[in-house]
Amino acid sequence: MIQIGKYHILRVLRLTRPGAYLGDQAGNEVLLPSSSIPEGLQVNGSIRVFIYRDGEERLIATTRDPLIALHQFAYLRVNDVSAHGAFLDWGLEKELFVPFREQPHGMEKGHFYWVYLYKDETTDRLVASARVKRFLQNETLSVQEGDEVDVWAWEPSPLGMKVIINQQHAGLIYQSELFSPFPPGEHRKGYISCIRPGNKIDIQLRKPGYASIEDEAARLLEEIRAKRGFLPLSDHSSPEDIQRQLSMSKKSFKKAVGLLYKQQRIRLAPEGIYLTETKIK
Repeated sequence: MIQIGKYHILRVLRLTRPGAYLGDQAGNEVLLPSSSIPEGLQVNGSIRVFIYRDGEERLIATTRDPLIALHQFAYLRVNDVSAHGAFLDWGLEKELFVPFREQPHGMEKGHFYWVYLYKDETTDRLVASARVKRFLQNETLSVQEGDEVDVWAWEPSPLGMKVIINQQHAGLIYQSELFSPFPPGEHRKGYISCIRPGNKIDIQLRKPGYASIEDEAARLLEEIRAKRGFLPLSDHSSPEDIQRQLSMSKKSFKKAVGLLYKQQRIRLAPEGIYLTETKIK
């Protein structure tokens, strides 16, 4: 079945002036407009396409990748606002519609908002909703403590930054774990540090355990190399100076320094840290 809002790999049935007619094994067909046909496409060949409705509400295929697909979240820009709702840039020719009922607060042109893409069962159209919380579910979790996950910065919280986890769950990164800017819409890898009662998920951006120390040590080493072999930081430097220069906590800094010193890759002095390597890369 050819489903709107999803990617499909379809077979080329025939090539015509309007475009290529594609089909699935169930006998369903959809048009790939001639403007989207890649060079060399032939009858009986296969092609990966995304399915949506064009400006005339016809089911259509495209080889372009939109910024969001069905049942996904994305941080999108408002191109325009009308008497009916907002229209978002999602990477396709026809803009994505957000009705007013799906806007907890009025959207403004030029601003970015988190939205969720779903199908209106009555009209069979793709619609976006800015009521993100309604579509994030933590009742049944697909993750456990220690897992590496994809996280997107959702919205600031008094405790830190709320995040979207694996396009499914809501989570939180505490302010104490944010050593560099993580603005809404940005994506990073994270790690499940704790699952609290009520399936509340805490996220950290550093690898857990010894792996985190190794990563921090490698980053510290590269920073010293970039500074031509000397970094004016020491055990007496303030946490603010360390965070400003390295985007890491003083605790992580001390562990990284300890590992590099044990490996005899650095020399410690009152004025700072020197590389023991003879050549600076």
